[in-house]
Amino acid sequence: MREQTLQAKSQNIEEIKGKIDKAQAVVLVDYRGLNVEQLTELRSQYRKAGVEYKVYKNTMMRFAFKDAGLEDFNEFLKGPSAIAFGYDDPVQVAKITSEFAKDNEQLEIKAGIVDGKVIDINEVKRLANLPSREVLIAQVLGGVNAPIQGFANVLQGTIRSLAIVLNAIAEEQGA
Repeated sequence: MREQTLQAKSQNIEEIKGKIDKAQAVVLVDYRGLNVEQLTELRSQYRKAGVEYKVYKNTMMRFAFKDAGLEDFNEFLKGPSAIAFGYDDPVQVAKITSEFAKDNEQLEIKAGIVDGKVIDINEVKRLANLPSREVLIAQVLGGVNAPIQGFANVLQGTIRSLAIVLNAIAEEQGA
């Protein structure tokens, strides 16, 4: 019986560690005070964005974070904790959590992890204020496209001027 319990705990720790390694961003929250309806809404928002929200025992998370080389994160594991794993877009998990916390003051953001670096609540909020991945890509592409478009306009103007000059020469010679 005890061996089964140890094996289950070990699997739980490995599961958490695997999610930490796979996630681009992680946000730890204290969900005390949220009712079932609010938690369901939060889970729904996370699910739509491809974010995984789980509640684990703090002791299991401590072992997992230690195994992942993130011992600094363990100082935030006090009281009831839930964790959100963002796999696709590191901004999305912070954005959803921050927006939800504004409307539901009972949700307390404790800390986060981005690219293997532990971040505090202020950095999670700063991350939430960044534009989404799609917007950043559009901005970069717009910045790259602008000089090319300007160059094409210059070439088009030069070719048009050349065509006008050649047309004027052809009319002059024809007369």
